[in-house]
Amino acid sequence: MKKYFGIIGAGGYGREVIPLAKAMISKLPASESLDLYFVVEGGGGEEAINGYPVISLEAFLALPGERLFNIAIGASDARERISAVCESQGARAFSVIAGNTVILDNNEIAEGAVLSPFVTITSNAKIGKHFHANIYSYVAHDCVIGDFVTFAPGVKCNGNVVIEDHAYIGTGASIIQGKPSRPLTIGRGAIVGMGAVVTKSVPAGVTVVGNPARPFSREALRK
Repeated sequence: MKKYFGIIGAGGYGREVIPLAKAMISKLPASESLDLYFVVEGGGGEEAINGYPVISLEAFLALPGERLFNIAIGASDARERISAVCESQGARAFSVIAGNTVILDNNEIAEGAVLSPFVTITSNAKIGKHFHANIYSYVAHDCVIGDFVTFAPGVKCNGNVVIEDHAYIGTGASIIQGKPSRPLTIGRGAIVGMGAVVTKSVPAGVTVVGNPARPFSREALRK
């Protein structure tokens, strides 16, 4: 059966992800028939971007054969919505993992992840579906990461941390280590600002900034 691979989203992040996908696909058996596309919702009016053919999401899902997709879109709610559409049409998520990613022992990583160059996952981490880890990020031992979580570049997530669904961790943020009996928790939909140092748990839906990280407010920015 012919396989069709689609990177959904042709913006800046998609253009970073698709060469990683191409490198992975090039290692599959030569006997398999494989195509790789940029996939865009509603059509984009372009025939190719960076040398990769562009098709609409509707056209991709109508292709005969096995359809595998990865969603290179930063907005976590869009990733959830699009993945549901694709799965309802029988398409299957695949992970894109850079060749120099380091993944150690006894990790569980759900499908749909993007692990960019120089990402490290140490040991005994459990990571949900459609996780994005941008360049130079790491996830240390015994972390539990939910679905549709996003790490911007250079995130440092130390051990015994729980990050719930749809959380966003900004560039260069550091999350200190929790305890096995009391993990540090970043709540569902929380946002950790660029360069923040998180020393205690963050409630769901709250934005924190600074060192140490505290809830965002105009007064906090003036201090």
